[in-house]
Amino acid sequence: MTDNTANGGPVTDRVRAAFRRIAEVDRPEVWISLRPEAEVLLEAADLDRRLVAGEVLPLAGTVVAVKDNIDVQGLPTTAGCSAFAYRPGVSAPAVQRLVEAGSVILGKTNLDQFATGLVGTRSPYGAVRGARDPERVSGGSSSGSAVAVALGITDFALGTDTAGSGRVPAAFGGIVGLKPTRGLIPNTGVVPACRSLDCVSVFATTVGLAARVAGIMTGPDDDDPLTYRTAPYQPLAASAAPRVAVPRPEQLHAMSNSWRAAFAAAVDQLVSRGVTVVEIDISALLDAGSLLYGGAFVAERYAAVGEFISDHRAEVDPTVGGIVAVADAVPAWQLVVDTERLDRLKVIAARIFHGVDALMMPTVSEHPTIAEVAAGPVVVNSRLGGYTTFCNLLDLCAIAVPAGEVDGGFFGVSLIAPAFHDAVVADLAELFHTGAALAPEALEHQHGIGLVVVGAHLSGLPLNYQLQGARLIGPVQTAPSYRMYALDTVPAKPGLIRVASGGVSVLGELWKVPPPTLARLLAGLPSPMALGPVELLDGSVQVGFQCEPVATSTATDISDHAGWVAYLGSGA
Repeated sequence: MTDNTANGGPVTDRVRAAFRRIAEVDRPEVWISLRPEAEVLLEAADLDRRLVAGEVLPLAGTVVAVKDNIDVQGLPTTAGCSAFAYRPGVSAPAVQRLVEAGSVILGKTNLDQFATGLVGTRSPYGAVRGARDPERVSGGSSSGSAVAVALGITDFALGTDTAGSGRVPAAFGGIVGLKPTRGLIPNTGVVPACRSLDCVSVFATTVGLAARVAGIMTGPDDDDPLTYRTAPYQPLAASAAPRVAVPRPEQLHAMSNSWRAAFAAAVDQLVSRGVTVVEIDISALLDAGSLLYGGAFVAERYAAVGEFISDHRAEVDPTVGGIVAVADAVPAWQLVVDTERLDRLKVIAARIFHGVDALMMPTVSEHPTIAEVAAGPVVVNSRLGGYTTFCNLLDLCAIAVPAGEVDGGFFGVSLIAPAFHDAVVADLAELFHTGAALAPEALEHQHGIGLVVVGAHLSGLPLNYQLQGARLIGPVQTAPSYRMYALDTVPAKPGLIRVASGGVSVLGELWKVPPPTLARLLAGLPSPMALGPVELLDGSVQVGFQCEPVATSTATDISDHAGWVAYLGSGA
């Protein structure tokens, strides 16, 4: 194939650098499928031409690795098992959104087979060795993705996280691992581990890049019902010093003295950033985490791939096969009992976050060698998940960040908060990591485009669910240049019209909407509704809901109410 990229460009230059780095580090176990360099350079050259033509591609110039349980068109999906391999006709929506934003995919990365493990050694494609110390585990199950970032091959990488697979390897690699709220990023095109608990995760070297990438992937998908959950992002309060909970020292007994000292130093660092630290009891979290593999929820793993494993035991990793096969015997009543127990633990866990913005914990309690894992594959793996397995069961979001070194390796902590508090943990993680708030442009990419709503999309009203994944910024008022009309629609909604004179200021809300969500909203917008520029009282201009002027000819003018909620409350 002829290389027609001789003149280069930011994307082709970055791709060449990535392939040079692959050769330098000589870690073939990182990859299951690696695209030919010439093929990737042709794609990069096309992106360079599009940039020169003025196209806006927010991730252009970045290269990405994708965990091999996530579909990428043109590459096989193996989930770490060659007998399971298939070639998807389309990429997973999360991947496709990155490609559309200008990222270049280098290939598919190794993993603990069927995403079952936190060690990175359970793969017939070879154990993925630690990025800094090849004698130690890389962490799993997203082992190859984390090491690709830690070794400087890719700018970021996709993993998945059910029990900690997007955080444990981040801690071992000294990088950032972002585990979003379940359902923000579609799991369509992802081989499930535990379908109701899985998340697509992001590895990067900075919190800002991880947040941007997660934001671009965020948004509903018809084939993943979980992406239609209806709760807004919550921001970190700007009016008061952040409050972060930490475990009581006696609850860190799983760690050695040096590891406990490393966490104490991380707490001191957080305090030095102006954060108030509060010690809390985390026993309910740990009890919940024990249910993932010690209870009936392991049945989800059998539902995902159990029949295949039963029919292909000789081609399946023995440890993975043993874990999944026994789940066949879990009785339905046990799942009911464990679900009830988890519901009770959720109530207790929710109280932990009353009065605090987040919880900070060690991401892992030790960093074992590959030999130690081989001697006790299940026991060591269980210990590695002690501080991570509860997150998805309790519907929490988390970001793992580097926090120094311990015993010659990396030490990391995780910032954890309730569902849809992704902006809170992003801001706190950046504050801890760099001493500064997350850059506005990073949150802009994470949370999307400003959208002014004045009617049925307001908080608590019938169409608010369509803003899934959006972040509520707060109440706003339009400039005194608008009239509002009650339209004859189902559900009832107002029409906002800009006028040359006689206008009023109308109350509404400003949201930050992920681009995929806004595109979907626009595509399904019924007549006479429209989106256009709306001037706010402070003089700024945002995209907002309006309506075609012709629709107001027979509608009732309700401008004197100065807002849709006030009109509804009037009984009119």
